[in-house]
Amino acid sequence: MAEEPGIAGGANCQLFAYEVLRYFGLDAPPLRSSELWADAEKTTCVSVARPLDLILFNAANDAWGAHVGVWGGDDQVLHLSSEVGYPAVWSMDEFAARDRYRTVIGVKRVIARLPAQATD
Repeated sequence: MAEEPGIAGGANCQLFAYEVLRYFGLDAPPLRSSELWADAEKTTCVSVARPLDLILFNAANDAWGAHVGVWGGDDQVLHLSSEVGYPAVWSMDEFAARDRYRTVIGVKRVIARLPAQATD
C-alpha cells in the first residue's frame, strides 16, 4: 500500500488525487499506481472517463510509477504537477506532448463511497 490517506505530511500525485476524491465522498484506496491499476475491490476500469475518474499516465504502457490525475470533464485533468510545482489542470494534448506522460495507461473509477457523516 501507499502512504496513509491525507496530505498533511506532504503530497504526491496519487495522494493529491485521492484527497480530491475524498472531498467528494469517494473512498479512494491509498494505493500506488500499479496497485491501483490492479485493484478490483474499490475501483473498476472504464473505457470512457467521467468527472472524478482517475487517469493514469506514463512514458510506456506500464502502471508501475504512473502519474495519476483526476478527470474533470471537457478534456481537462486535475493533477499535482511537479513540473509547475502546484496543482494544475491540463488537457490530454498537454500530457501527450510530454514524454513521461505520453501514454495513457487507462481510467479507473472509484466505486467505494465514504461512510455518511453524522450531523448534530
